[in-house]
Amino acid sequence: MRKPTRSSRAPLLALALALAPVAAAGPATAAPAPTFVLVHGAFADTTSWDAVAAELRADGHRVVVPDNPLRGPAHDAAAIQRTLDTIDGPVVLVGHSYGGSVITQIHDAEVTALVYIAAFAPASGEVNQLALDPIRFPGSRLLPPVLQVGVVDDGNGVAGKNIDATIAADSFHEVFAQDVDPATAARMLAHQRSLAVAANLEPSGTPAWSSTPTRYLISTADRAIPPASQRFMADRMGAHAAEIDASHAALVSRPREVAAFVAAAAG
Repeated sequence: MRKPTRSSRAPLLALALALAPVAAAGPATAAPAPTFVLVHGAFADTTSWDAVAAELRADGHRVVVPDNPLRGPAHDAAAIQRTLDTIDGPVVLVGHSYGGSVITQIHDAEVTALVYIAAFAPASGEVNQLALDPIRFPGSRLLPPVLQVGVVDDGNGVAGKNIDATIAADSFHEVFAQDVDPATAARMLAHQRSLAVAANLEPSGTPAWSSTPTRYLISTADRAIPPASQRFMADRMGAHAAEIDASHAALVSRPREVAAFVAAAAG
């Protein structure tokens, strides 16, 4: 067999050098899977995420459900950030109801997506209460006597006290979660936690959704945050939005669908 001439070897050498980086690199490395951090809202605690968390974990996802203090968006965002600081790798941050205003305050390079479930998503300088404006967005039933206020012990408040709001026991099922059975509603009521009244009057900082990919699941039978308000916030964010026929507590009444919507943010 005739050896390649000097002139024929030059193109072969150039080709080998061009292919060398490709061969050295090998197959592309898959991006690490995110951890889903689920932030609960007002009038609830971490147990409100139990069914969704179970669905996500059954599909092999890592899930963390931190406690939300319900004292105010900035204060509560700092508490959630402390949890994020313990997690290695990317995070999908999910907020339900008031939890949406909390995740809106979190600016963390590891957060790759935000997911809002029937949640507040305030703009800069805006307060949550604007999303319940009865003129633009009629329909919220979070008004007295359904909404009750009282003085509570609070180490973060003035003189160790604060003014908090809860949903009246005899209205909780009908207003907050009308699409769950009575036994489930009773368990949710037993886990109800109060929200500092000032929390919904605290102006938002620069919203994280302005620079982070965002999804929003709208509850069309919501009696707390009107669906029209949810659609307005989702549209303003430019979020990937979908609708579900559910109460404000879609994460409890429709956990499989909510989990699927949340999991899609990993892509």
